[in-house]
Amino acid sequence: MPEGDTVWQAAKRLHEALAGKALTRSDFRVPKYATVDLTGRTVLSTIPRGKHLLTRFEGGLTLHTHLRMEGTWKVYGADERWQGGPAHQIRAILGTADRTAVGYRLQVLELLRTGEEERVVGHLGPDLLGPDWDPERALANLLADPARPLGEALLDQRNLAGIGNVYKSELCFLLGVTPWLAAGALPRDRAEKLPGLAKQLLEANRDRPVRQTTGLHRYDLFVYGRAPRPCLRCRTPVRVADQGDGTQERPTYWCPTCQSGPAPAPGAPQRWRDRYPRRTA
Repeated sequence: MPEGDTVWQAAKRLHEALAGKALTRSDFRVPKYATVDLTGRTVLSTIPRGKHLLTRFEGGLTLHTHLRMEGTWKVYGADERWQGGPAHQIRAILGTADRTAVGYRLQVLELLRTGEEERVVGHLGPDLLGPDWDPERALANLLADPARPLGEALLDQRNLAGIGNVYKSELCFLLGVTPWLAAGALPRDRAEKLPGLAKQLLEANRDRPVRQTTGLHRYDLFVYGRAPRPCLRCRTPVRVADQGDGTQERPTYWCPTCQSGPAPAPGAPQRWRDRYPRRTA
């Protein structure tokens, strides 16, 4: 599932390509909207809300999409070849005179009245990259269930919106605790730093083509995707395990030396390996 910075970048691409222009092509390749045609309507804007995308059209309509694990929006020029995947994976096409946005493998796609957007995003907590960001409220949400593992609390978009598996793992490393530590057991000084640190990481990466949390030239991330390579700080092999109830993909990386707190129970699923290659080993 994409992180908030990835969704922010997708919204920026869509907005820059479509906003202020009338649609010359509209094609929704899902049964519910197969007969809907927005041709002629002007695209007003595309905004991110956590991991959700809201594309607004004149006439009070909004297209709500969510990328989930495999979805993506690609933008092409008038004569450019589409290369986002096979045609059967296309779920939406929004075209103007000079640009075409193509949505591949979109797991969530729905049209709704713009005035009803809160129905699909109203449950979200403060958005790390949004105008509603409120660090005090975000921290209060995270600590509302003190027994909940910190990693699970960070991924709960109702607490704060925009964190996925990458930032969950990197934040816990930077805070020096494992993702299985109870949220209420996080030392107060580190708890107070958490919201600001999370926002700093996402803001620093929202305009970067390659996500970076280390500040190092050769290495992009501290722990995510690095198992079983050595920790960049202490050289202990980085570990990886699944976190949560197993219903979603939650690969979780940590250093057993640099991070204090509980680890997964012996025998817990550890089916995730380095699926996301980095630029350097």
